Amino acid sequence: MPEEAKPTPQDQLSTTAHHIRIAGKELRYSVTCGTMVLREESEKDGTAEGHRPKATVFFVAYTKDGVADQSQRPITFSFNGGPGSSSVWLHLGLLGPKRVAMGDAGALTPPPYRLVDNEHTLLEESDLVFIDPVGTGYSRMLEGEKAREYHGFKRDLESVGEFIRLYTHRYGRWSSPKYLIGESYGTTRAAGLSGYLQERHGMYLNGLMLVSSILDFSTARFNPGHDLPHILFLPSFSATAWYHQKLPQDLQKKPLKALLKEVEDFAEGEYTLALMQGSKLSPAEQQRIAQKLARYTGLSEAYVQASNLRLEIMRFTKELLRSERKTVGRLDSRFTGTDRDAAGASFEYDPSYAAIQGPYTATLNQYVRQDLGFESDLPYEILSSLYENWSYKEFENQYLNVAETLRKAICMNPFLRVYVGSGYYDLATPYFATDYTLNHLGLEPHLQKNLQVHYYPAGHMMYVHQPSLAQQAADLKAFVLGKKPTSRRRKSAGS
Repeated sequence: MPEEAKPTPQDQLSTTAHHIRIAGKELRYSVTCGTMVLREESEKDGTAEGHRPKATVFFVAYTKDGVADQSQRPITFSFNGGPGSSSVWLHLGLLGPKRVAMGDAGALTPPPYRLVDNEHTLLEESDLVFIDPVGTGYSRMLEGEKAREYHGFKRDLESVGEFIRLYTHRYGRWSSPKYLIGESYGTTRAAGLSGYLQERHGMYLNGLMLVSSILDFSTARFNPGHDLPHILFLPSFSATAWYHQKLPQDLQKKPLKALLKEVEDFAEGEYTLALMQGSKLSPAEQQRIAQKLARYTGLSEAYVQASNLRLEIMRFTKELLRSERKTVGRLDSRFTGTDRDAAGASFEYDPSYAAIQGPYTATLNQYVRQDLGFESDLPYEILSSLYENWSYKEFENQYLNVAETLRKAICMNPFLRVYVGSGYYDLATPYFATDYTLNHLGLEPHLQKNLQVHYYPAGHMMYVHQPSLAQQAADLKAFVLGKKPTSRRRKSAGS
């Protein structure tokens, strides 16, 4: 008997109508939620197979109702990072018409969790499409396909880029102003896509929105003999110590921005020169630098000396509040946790991730099934461990760096604007490391104006802090509308 042909995979979509009230005004919108089949041109044994189905990509798309010509309305494609993260964080934390109510550091709410109307949603200014890359959310490789095929830098760009092309094509959005917004590794993806979409599909973007950026991985890899991260993380260590009241009183009394300017000057000057000298540094100079580091970080001079003047992120999160048997968060150092072993070298878990994992997981699962009408018994992969085996083969023997891709994309498309948002208490992608990358883009002076950089008194997901949420939402709306931002960077890239 001949083997029965497998059914051809089909898109599975649900469309629903919704409305919320913002400042007394009704906002009506439609949501298309479900999975789209990704197909790939291929050949086998010299015979073309056509467009072979390879994977299904889950997405949630919001479109504002009552728009006369939707093809002219801005559209924003959103994703998070990891790699291995779904799009839930930007979706239910910042951009979408619903957001998670969970409290903030020191004032978290207990389960069960709920969604509330998001008065700060970007949907008023732009339609929104939230994309879960393959292996995250409900997105999966099809049966018989290699599960890890898209789990690498290049293939990830190709698959997400193909979804964006396909959505743009099917829903008639080629004439729309187009934006990408990514968070964390999602900024790596967004910068990579700025070049890929432009050069592969001729899709020129109007803007990138980079939240908690990492474009040059050399700024965040603590490897022996590589001193750059020790310099670039220092201001965020100081901000954390200031927040937890661990600095000397004269520094503690300073406004945060004034403190950080002082620490930045030290990091770029004396500290950099000291680390450059290595073992040539005299004992007297080493002690002087150690005293300053202790002063700026809240750590003991003995600990700084024992660390050879080089403070590492995971050890810092354990050491700062060790005397209180507490740890601080990596994603957001305002959050604290407790470990079984207070004498350990690093924390058992990130207390800032523990604070957000439960609320976002519960509300997303309930929302998609109950309100958006998409049903699946698959586990929704909020944050999978894809990062552990992610392929960077295109960058063997070097650090991943998409800053050059972004520079070239801006040069080819001088209308491409870039918003960058950083949190002072982010120890995953520190703001000073982001500044360093932007200051080394190599953009010509007339293109420097394409960059807008903003800072917020919060962490990696700065929108869990309500004042930062309100400010960041206003900044993003101004960016999409092409207006002057309501908050400006402290200094310009390239200065």
